Amino acid sequence: QGQLVESGGGLVQPGGSLRLSCKAPRTITSVFNPSIMGWYRQAPGKERDLVATIANSGTVNYADSVKGRFIISRDNARKTVYLQMNDLVPEDTAVYYCNRKLDGQSYWGQGTQVTVSS
Repeated sequence: QGQLVESGGGLVQPGGSLRLSCKAPRTITSVFNPSIMGWYRQAPGKERDLVATIANSGTVNYADSVKGRFIISRDNARKTVYLQMNDLVPEDTAVYYCNRKLDGQSYWGQGTQVTVSS
């Protein structure tokens, strides 16, 4: 029920783009749809920080550091949330985690590595 599967990470040069995907294959639609979906990231030696969240209503929230560069979206029919990352900088290097929250419960994916380096 809580499984989240991320994909799309990799190595990219500064100024490049990546698109992360997170699927919830074992979550039924009636549970996925009202969930708040989010992306967080954790750089080496640092805490896990919020990147962006999206509610079923479409309301989005971004960390200041990614505003104007990253776009979060969701496809409820596919039970998938996306993170389009543009104009990447080395400071975006981290493990990116997908998160689903509903009724006080929180589920995490296994994480996908994003490395921005020339």
